[in-house]
Amino acid sequence: MLEQLPAVVTLLAILLLAATAMMVGRARMRYGIQAPATSGHPAFDRAFRVQMNTLEASVLFLPTLWLAAHFGMDRWAGIAGIAWIVARVWYASAYMRDPAKREGGFMLGTLAWLATLVLAFVGTGRAVFGA
Repeated sequence: MLEQLPAVVTLLAILLLAATAMMVGRARMRYGIQAPATSGHPAFDRAFRVQMNTLEASVLFLPTLWLAAHFGMDRWAGIAGIAWIVARVWYASAYMRDPAKREGGFMLGTLAWLATLVLAFVGTGRAVFGA
């Protein structure tokens, strides 16, 4: 089961990205923010920033998750990935309520990403240098 955890985490990340996109769409409709505008009502601005921040974080997280998983660190990468998903949900919900309270989710997400980065380096290093 744990060997497949990176795949489960990836599917959850895709759902998270879709949820943040839908959140922005709903905020556009609710507050009358016409595309291509990316600001307007404070609630829309928060939804938009959550979506963009999550997208930006995913670009760093997903490749390190899969490098770690590919090079033999799949279990640990999956566990770090679950922590990253939990952290990003925490971050998003806190940011939507009060942007000043987003730090806990941000810090946990950053630590989870750094864990996958270290695992990716260790796994890749072992594969390249035969350690």
